[in-house]
Amino acid sequence: MDKRNALRAGAVSATVTLMMLLSSPAMALTRDDGDDPGSGLSVGQTIGLYVLLPIVAFAIIAALAGLPYGNKAKKK
Repeated sequence: MDKRNALRAGAVSATVTLMMLLSSPAMALTRDDGDDPGSGLSVGQTIGLYVLLPIVAFAIIAALAGLPYGNKAKKK
């Protein structure tokens, strides 16, 4: 029973490894027509895009979602 499970595990891992090797990009370093990567982002731009922008978007959505409830609390 253990030998059968070991053979099955070996066959599965060999198949997965082969599929991963076959699906890897073959010519990833070769520039193609229309491929113009441009310049990278600076540290400030990266922090602004991936940290500050989501926080601002969350704050705006939270304020808009809480807006109807804020008016009811002020009336009382």
